[in-house]
Amino acid sequence: MTEAAAEPGRAHRPGAGRTERAAAVARRIPRLPTPVWDSLLPALLLLNAATTPAPREPVLTVALTAALALPLLWRRRAPLAVFGAVVAAALVQWLLDIQLPADIAVLVALYTLAAHSARRTTLAAGALVEAGVLLACLRWAPDGAFLTPFVAVTAMTAAAAVLGMNVRTTRAYLAAVEERAAHLEREQEQQARLAVAEERARITREMHDIVTHNLSVMVALADAAGYARQRSPDRADAAMRQISETGRQALTDMRRSLGVLRADEPDAERHPLPGIAQLDALAEQMSAAGLPTGLEVEGDHDHLPATAQLTVYRLVQEALTNALKHTPAGTRATVRIRCSAGTVTVDVADTGPRPATSASAPSSSGHGIPGMRERAAAYGGTLRAGPLPGGGWGVRTRLLLDSAGAVSA
Repeated sequence: MTEAAAEPGRAHRPGAGRTERAAAVARRIPRLPTPVWDSLLPALLLLNAATTPAPREPVLTVALTAALALPLLWRRRAPLAVFGAVVAAALVQWLLDIQLPADIAVLVALYTLAAHSARRTTLAAGALVEAGVLLACLRWAPDGAFLTPFVAVTAMTAAAAVLGMNVRTTRAYLAAVEERAAHLEREQEQQARLAVAEERARITREMHDIVTHNLSVMVALADAAGYARQRSPDRADAAMRQISETGRQALTDMRRSLGVLRADEPDAERHPLPGIAQLDALAEQMSAAGLPTGLEVEGDHDHLPATAQLTVYRLVQEALTNALKHTPAGTRATVRIRCSAGTVTVDVADTGPRPATSASAPSSSGHGIPGMRERAAAYGGTLRAGPLPGGGWGVRTRLLLDSAGAVSA
């Protein structure tokens, strides 16, 4: 398919193909090096002075032409010095009353100065050149025809200065655009690094919750199975089956958290992300492990985002796991979830006393309660965990579903 066919709108523009071909040819033409380009005008002016018969003093004419033209070779490196040298040569020319075509060098020097200097310097240089234009027209303009050459040369002077300032402005704009692009690139790299760090923290929290919870449950079930093996083989078999199911669930959760599980695998549909609906199974699992758990859910939770439901599930899971690890036998736990249009309140309490070191143990590990605080903070919530006035331990937080700071759980 041709380019015109691929872009139908361009086929209706007359001459579009010729313009593009001309632009392509122009891009293929090699550009002259800067020193060669800068030497063209001085060479032409010197050639003109050497080959054109001078009305008087040919040697002086060539010398003045060289004084005007040769400094242009360094105009990009020292624009102010070159401008001063050219203006000085033009003044000497005016004093000697010799008219030369090389006076165009003054305009070239003014243009270069305007392209590389501040506006105040350009205005001063333009005023100086305009004074020279006035002196030149007063001396060399034909009788009765002062205004026409004065206006013409003044217009050329203004054009040279304006073109130079436009080039300087364009160059500054392009430099600012490049700097901004570089800044945006650095900012994107920084955001990418922050995203990677955030993803690592998320995976760390997920792996901590999955491993800690499931291993705690499996250890409790294994102890119960060993204790009941002689007295009640049926209960021991049930505990072993629960251990197997818990291990499989842990493997599934780990694969999903690490991003290894593909969406087209059957496990992705058989084991969706845990949420409030799975808290019943979690309560049953904790009861089987030796922590009788009651669950109360108030309000409709079907409208809650999946990430918010996952956060609620992980908060409850971590709180119950801590209760299972740090409370004696006979402890009971209660989970209360209250859902509204914009908030979800999570309240987990148990009846068992905690050892004195249990409150600080999760903090020392760097996950536990600090991880729960991070999850709650992602939805604008503040987590409170500590002893209850009537005994036992409680964890409470309220998630703001419309919080602008909500991030992935």
